[in-house]
Amino acid sequence: MADTTASGVRIRVTQKGTGAKPQPGDNIVVHYRGTLLDGTPFDASYDRNEPFTFPVGQGMVIRGWDEGLLQLPKGSKATLYIPSTLAYGPQQRGEVIQPNSILVFDVEVLDITKQPQQQ
Repeated sequence: MADTTASGVRIRVTQKGTGAKPQPGDNIVVHYRGTLLDGTPFDASYDRNEPFTFPVGQGMVIRGWDEGLLQLPKGSKATLYIPSTLAYGPQQRGEVIQPNSILVFDVEVLDITKQPQQQ
């Protein structure tokens, strides 16, 4: 079963996580594998044996990642299907990602660190 966000990111959860979903600004630690719709790989943190950490919802990654990962609590595993409008749009990225490509990411949320509340 998959959910689709209002802007078109399709999220197929393969393992439900526990706890609260991240909030914008929280640091999130993920392992991921990125492929094209036909399965052609273009990037994977698993290959580097190093998860990726970034503040979610802050525009540090493609919009589809921010949107999809904000729906996943710690421990979640999911596949994100990201339309080109929320990825790189008409731009080519490297050798593999052609203009207007739909991107597929298998993601695993390893940790979420809440940002301290501002006074």
